Amino acid sequence: MTTEIDFEQARLNMIEQQIRTWGVLDQKVLDLLDIIHREDFVPADYRQLALADTNIPLANSQVMMTPKLEARLLQAVAVREEDKVLEIGTGSAYLTALLAKSTQHVDSIDIFKKFVDEAKIKLGKYGLDNVSLSHACAL
Repeated sequence: MTTEIDFEQARLNMIEQQIRTWGVLDQKVLDLLDIIHREDFVPADYRQLALADTNIPLANSQVMMTPKLEARLLQAVAVREEDKVLEIGTGSAYLTALLAKSTQHVDSIDIFKKFVDEAKIKLGKYGLDNVSLSHACAL
């Protein structure tokens, strides 16, 4: 029998114990992590680990970065509301969602069609319509 995780508490713990302690202090980034729920972007089999300090396996031998690395990356690029972003590698679409929530537009491209197709659904659930998703094969 599995115990259901209190994602609200786990998210607060993640932000306070993983993210802040790794030097991510930008309040906009911290707020985004509370608004866009990482557990909505991980594969169902790994949902219980969504907020843990670990990489999450994806299809095609890909992985989601740890939450602290995603947050630090977002803080480092310091996007603004008027920015337009090109993201290479849609993956789980979590970083795509974080970028879309904080910029004017995101163009995201992935070599795996499954990631693009799943991203459309996930981003749609958050009403993020400022993202253009593309599938393109590498040469």
